[in-house]
Amino acid sequence: MADERGVTVAQLLLAEYQTVKDEQKARIGFRDNLLYVTLAVVAAVVAAAAQAKQPSMLLALPPVCVVLGWTYLVNDEKISAIGSYVSGELGPRLAELAHTDVAFGWEGAHRADARRASRKVVQCGVDLLAFCVVPLAGLVVYWASGQVAAGLLVLSVTEALAVAGLGAQVMLYAQPSTAVAGPPDTR
Repeated sequence: MADERGVTVAQLLLAEYQTVKDEQKARIGFRDNLLYVTLAVVAAVVAAAAQAKQPSMLLALPPVCVVLGWTYLVNDEKISAIGSYVSGELGPRLAELAHTDVAFGWEGAHRADARRASRKVVQCGVDLLAFCVVPLAGLVVYWASGQVAAGLLVLSVTEALAVAGLGAQVMLYAQPSTAVAGPPDTR
């Protein structure tokens, strides 16, 4: 059925599909680059701290990793939400209009392989390593350095709590029960 300008519901759904898939593609690229940015920042901070022989410089790692990690996590959730929306809303509506069983079959099919669960576990481990373990290791090195000032100790404990909070969020988002209706992610 077309309105007076000839635009059908199916055309609108396909246009919406293209728009959300473009957003998803952009978010995937941005999310994946955040890991590289995190690695570069960590390397720069560690090198600067080692060269200056100032373990307190390692206190820059937690806030940077928490901000980048949270940004990564939020983008990952939006990527999953888009996939769920396409699978759970757009696909079925378009399939009904087209009188077919499924539209956008790839949205669900690529999530059905036998190694998906192990990939998700490994990815969760990578996320925890990059955004949580590395800054916590920096804090441990600072605490063990023998150059701990009282004010910086309070700051470092606060940073450790922030990193632990991020780690808890990484674990929560990795659980299927926190996903939006439909398949949980695009990995």
